[in-house]
Amino acid sequence: MRILIHSTHYLDGTGREAESGYIVIHGDRIAEIGPGDCPHSRSDFDQTIDGANRLVMPGLINAHGHAAMSLLRGFADDMPLHAWLNDRIWPAEAKLSPEDIHLGTQLAMLEMIETGTTTFTDMYFSMDTVAEAVLSSGMRAALGRGIVSGEGATLALKEAEALYRAYHGAGGGRISINLAPHAPYTCSAETLKEVMALAEKLDVPLQIHVSETRKEVQDSLSEHGVSPIVYLHQIGLFSHPVTAAHVVHADDNDLDILAERGVRVSHNPGSNLKLGSGIAPLLAMRERGIIVGLGTDGAASNNKLDLFEEMRLAALLHKGVLENATAIDANAALSMATSQGAKALFLDERVHPDLGTLRVDAPADLILIDLTSPRYFPRHRLLAHAVYSSSGCDVTDVFVAGRALYRNREFMTIDQEKVRYEAERVGAKFHTKASFSTPS
Repeated sequence: MRILIHSTHYLDGTGREAESGYIVIHGDRIAEIGPGDCPHSRSDFDQTIDGANRLVMPGLINAHGHAAMSLLRGFADDMPLHAWLNDRIWPAEAKLSPEDIHLGTQLAMLEMIETGTTTFTDMYFSMDTVAEAVLSSGMRAALGRGIVSGEGATLALKEAEALYRAYHGAGGGRISINLAPHAPYTCSAETLKEVMALAEKLDVPLQIHVSETRKEVQDSLSEHGVSPIVYLHQIGLFSHPVTAAHVVHADDNDLDILAERGVRVSHNPGSNLKLGSGIAPLLAMRERGIIVGLGTDGAASNNKLDLFEEMRLAALLHKGVLENATAIDANAALSMATSQGAKALFLDERVHPDLGTLRVDAPADLILIDLTSPRYFPRHRLLAHAVYSSSGCDVTDVFVAGRALYRNREFMTIDQEKVRYEAERVGAKFHTKASFSTPS
């Protein structure tokens, strides 16, 4: 399949932009990209797309989330993290069947595709159903079976290995498997060491929640005498490739450890703000050379899976907090949602070094944005418009590995009406449980 997108504006994800150019997709890769007119006859292509009044960008990469939690959107709001988890979310999740999780993943993917996300990571349970949903959707994903200590830990580790055996590299390489211990406060040192042994055996990276709240840090200091980051360093977790989600409460010593050990971070500003967890020291991370991607977290804590909103929020939030208008510029924000997001998930090593960019031979994961809105005029600088003016609702087309998942705002791989209907049906069961009364 050869596809030509012509007469289009584009951002290649490396800071370069073209006011008029073309992109050629051949199979699952970008074959050509350049300014001006395509040198080939349009008859050479199986499909041509008129890119006039469109902006082509790399597909966005969601570096942290729990897709099936889309079924719990609006179920537990305006609560601090630990009460939110213990009193509402974990009891509700116990009611979810594998079929529910498959459905919730589809619902999340509809929202992510609609708002320009082409790759996401997931940490949950019944992950075989998640993998099957990803395969049928055409999206790219890094998946990890969530692991906590307790009665189910041994089974979870077995399921994590089985997930790897069944799905790592599936879908033409669109699925990558990692290991996902939930957090240092839900996983004992013994469990974490079992996870590390399995990571060594399978040669896969880890993802884990770290230092999300002040309470988590204080509890770690009381129990272990050190911060969660120092604790994980001491038990050897950072000898493996690790994506640390959140890292909101981290001091200079913590950040020095992350930088020294090559730990990569998912920054999730929307979720952290909504849960009242705080604001991560993003600029201090970047100044140390720590690779940072952007994540939405789950829809139960963020309510939206729109990475355009996270890009804008990440740029504005740190400018304001630091009283520094140059802290996170538009190019930095875009890269965190694209190429840096790929690196944060180690997909630069496991899929392609140019994932998250528009370059020759890079995976053809790209999106088209409608530039006809008044928000895009005058077109002084499209990079700035993409970060500060855009909305996920401006996305018109989404391609992953050269396959159209969304064309002219129509879903090509998921039955939207069926998923919405079933989501309402499944969601209704939570409203009939007396134990899930709304907190005052």
